[in-house]
Amino acid sequence: MRRLSLTLLSASLMLAIGTANAATQTTIPAAAVKTAEQLRDKAMNDNTAYEIVTSLTTEVGPRLAGGPADVRGREWAIAKFKALGFDKVYTEQVTYPLWERRSEHAEIVAPFPQPLDLIALGYSAGTPKGGLTAEVVRFDSLDALKKAAPASVKGKIVYVDAHMERHKDGHDYAIGSGVRVGGPVIAAKMGAAAFLLRSAGTDANSRTPHTGVTGFENPKDAIPAAALSNPDADQLTRILGYGKPVSVKLDLDCGFNGTYTGANVIGEVTGKKHPEQVVAIGGHLDSWDPGTGAIDDGAGVAIAMAAGKLIHDMPQRPDRTIRVIAFANEEMGLWGGRAYADKHAAEVAKFQLGTESDFGARKVWLMSASVKPEARGAIEQIAKVLAPIGVDYDATKPGGGGSDLSQMHGKGMAALTLVQDGTDYFDYHHTANDTLDKIDPKELAQNAAVYAAFSYMAAQADGDFGSKPGAFKNDGAEE
Repeated sequence: MRRLSLTLLSASLMLAIGTANAATQTTIPAAAVKTAEQLRDKAMNDNTAYEIVTSLTTEVGPRLAGGPADVRGREWAIAKFKALGFDKVYTEQVTYPLWERRSEHAEIVAPFPQPLDLIALGYSAGTPKGGLTAEVVRFDSLDALKKAAPASVKGKIVYVDAHMERHKDGHDYAIGSGVRVGGPVIAAKMGAAAFLLRSAGTDANSRTPHTGVTGFENPKDAIPAAALSNPDADQLTRILGYGKPVSVKLDLDCGFNGTYTGANVIGEVTGKKHPEQVVAIGGHLDSWDPGTGAIDDGAGVAIAMAAGKLIHDMPQRPDRTIRVIAFANEEMGLWGGRAYADKHAAEVAKFQLGTESDFGARKVWLMSASVKPEARGAIEQIAKVLAPIGVDYDATKPGGGGSDLSQMHGKGMAALTLVQDGTDYFDYHHTANDTLDKIDPKELAQNAAVYAAFSYMAAQADGDFGSKPGAFKNDGAEE
């Protein structure tokens, strides 16, 4: 009898533990899964996202942070959220350094005089009136520059000639952006007169340079910095190959001009059961000025707005709030994302799940996640709904939340990473060729379907995904 009693007690305890463990698991109800599948299928044939990005790029155009179109872009976003029927529309201020571009010119002076196509980089200093002429010294990588003797670059124009290759996940951008952001700062500390790089792009045959931000934080430390188009970089490298001194004249009219206060624009679909808990999605509203910012990042704003609109138009509101954020000034340092995270850090536990779209408009093909272990099953449920429209799930990788929402992830927000096909993204990124014609409406609709389905499922989940202060510190997310 004693042995039987112990056996029964042991079995009861195991059953209780199993029941308790099951109770802690985050799951998505079967009815919500079915609704998400219907939402996904509807979104795949919906043109809302394309109509939104068409409106933004046509009616506002380029949206350099703090530039002439900054206010127009903000007013457009407020009006668009309202026209789409979002329940709550508001702004939150974001203050940042104001950098202005006015003009840029360059030419090889010797030994073979000819013009160069280039573009000034964000936070670059301007050249003296009349321009700056100096000898060019070339390095084939950022590491080579770091190892150089300061005397070898002092007073010269440093040129870093690092190449990027096409990849579906765009991982070579780490090379190009590393040179663009860090190279000018290193060159300035070594006493260089100016800095040039081969554009951080993969369009080998286009004389269209790629702009982007440098790492200068203090205007007093900045030197003139610009990116050459890839064919012009090839030409400069060939001329340097003759072994003769090569002199270049730069004439950049650009620089810092005080500070500017813009705003993140936010639209919400209010949850009916837990309105204080949010699923956060978005894109950044600003763009660089040569193109119209269609793939970077008008598409991201349109995808998130369309997803919110699709959920808003369902017969019943979601249990939790869907919050769509059009971030200010991502391009020159994640200013909107940082301001948002600072403002909402104390509320991080109320963030159910989030991610931002900021990698173009091609189809989403890969999902990863940073969530608590008990929520992995719910992520797998989301993955099963997304699989029929071409999205794979990698359970071994973290989810960083995208560019701006990486800042909330850093505070402890559970996050996804949704990777688009970036094979040709860096052909157009930060160039005059970032225009609406690069977007396929059907591919954009697939993005909206992904964002609508995952957002709805997260909003309906029984349980949370693990957001709390510091929850995912050092999780290895790339963003």
